[in-house]
Amino acid sequence: MEPKSRRGKAVDEEPSEPPPQVEPQYPSIPPPPPSGPWRSYKEIVAQLAGRIVEAQKPIRVLQAVRWDNAIEEQFLKNRGRELPKVDAAYYASVELGFDPRQKSEEFEAIARDIDGELGESDAIGQIMSATALEYRDVVRMLAARGTPHFYAYSRKLYGSPKDRFPDGKSTVRDLGHVLYGILTKSDETFLGATAERTLTSAECAAELNERFARYFADTEVRVQADDTILADAAAGNDYVKVRTGALFSPRDIDILEVHEGWVHVATSLNGQQQPVARWLSKGPPRTTSVQEGLAAILEIFTFRAYPRRARRLNDRVLAVDKAEDGANFIEVFEWFRTEGYEEEECFNNTRRIFRGGVMEGGAPFTKDACYCKGIVLNYAFIRSAIQHNRADLIPFLFVGKVAHEDVPVLARRVADGVIKPPRYLPSMFRDLNGLAIWMAYSTFFSQLGGESIADHYARLFARTG
Repeated sequence: MEPKSRRGKAVDEEPSEPPPQVEPQYPSIPPPPPSGPWRSYKEIVAQLAGRIVEAQKPIRVLQAVRWDNAIEEQFLKNRGRELPKVDAAYYASVELGFDPRQKSEEFEAIARDIDGELGESDAIGQIMSATALEYRDVVRMLAARGTPHFYAYSRKLYGSPKDRFPDGKSTVRDLGHVLYGILTKSDETFLGATAERTLTSAECAAELNERFARYFADTEVRVQADDTILADAAAGNDYVKVRTGALFSPRDIDILEVHEGWVHVATSLNGQQQPVARWLSKGPPRTTSVQEGLAAILEIFTFRAYPRRARRLNDRVLAVDKAEDGANFIEVFEWFRTEGYEEEECFNNTRRIFRGGVMEGGAPFTKDACYCKGIVLNYAFIRSAIQHNRADLIPFLFVGKVAHEDVPVLARRVADGVIKPPRYLPSMFRDLNGLAIWMAYSTFFSQLGGESIADHYARLFARTG
């Protein structure tokens, strides 16, 4: 008897033929549309904003107009009798790190795509398009280093002491002359102790590291000494550099904490935390007055500013104005000397005004006019927002690198997730009660009698016995 399998067949019986394989029938897959998959508004904005951020990466304005140390050495060796030999030929040897023509075309293409994808009337698109085109003009400015065209772009981008405030009457230069008359008469010996600069850059960095660790909590912000920067301090995306060899006072550290940390670094970090509005992490020239003015006004609101510091900022405005009106490098240098600055500081201040421009005068770098201009414009913005019951807009000055005209647009887009509210915000901007009272009284103070009330108290002060 033949052995059977478990199913009853003989073990060595030939297996039957397998059934034929039938190919499964799948429905046809249509090709994707030429425009690709559907994208939300936020996806489109994020993609376009990312292109702006990526395109601006190689642009380093201050690095592009930097002078070799030998320029200062030669100028001081000649006792300031010869203009520094810094012209278009000199800058031609300072690499930009990109091709200006290609980079300009790249930003123009981004601006066209913004208009094409979002529409020319889209408010967010208008901000991004203006930002892209400003970066294009920055590229053109840097391509014109050492020529009068550099100044033409600088004035277009950063403004001028001749610019008028929104009242249509007062100019930045008018402010400079008023402050000059007040600050040069201010005797600091009656205002309280002014600490000497005895702290090294390493000690300054250590103290700021401790303060920023408390302020920024779970985000690391590094402070370190650096021998490549020209200013006493400079802020980056998540760091602050202090100049190696510089000396600092406790008051200087107080100022750096709010100026570089609470404003410049904080707005960078708030911008970086935007998943959609990524351009807010970077500061094109249209945001400079708000940024520098906000940093300076925080020094005032926190009572950390002092007359000598205010004079430095104001004297830069006057120096830009003098250079615009034809004063050459030597003449501006000598003016700083007559204002009591040490020789090295005279050179550094003058270099700030003439870097990128023309040594013979008439074509300076105008960025330093933004500080005092920004103080006035930020004060006016905050006061007007409170007067018109729009205090909700004020914290958005810190949402990233912004211009004032951006703020109402950005505030409206929180609800739909295009904008995230600022995370790092100074205490007086979290609780606006104090500022509201300050601004309420300041409205009346600004109308109070002008010179007549000052004359009243002058007679009182003149009494003896």
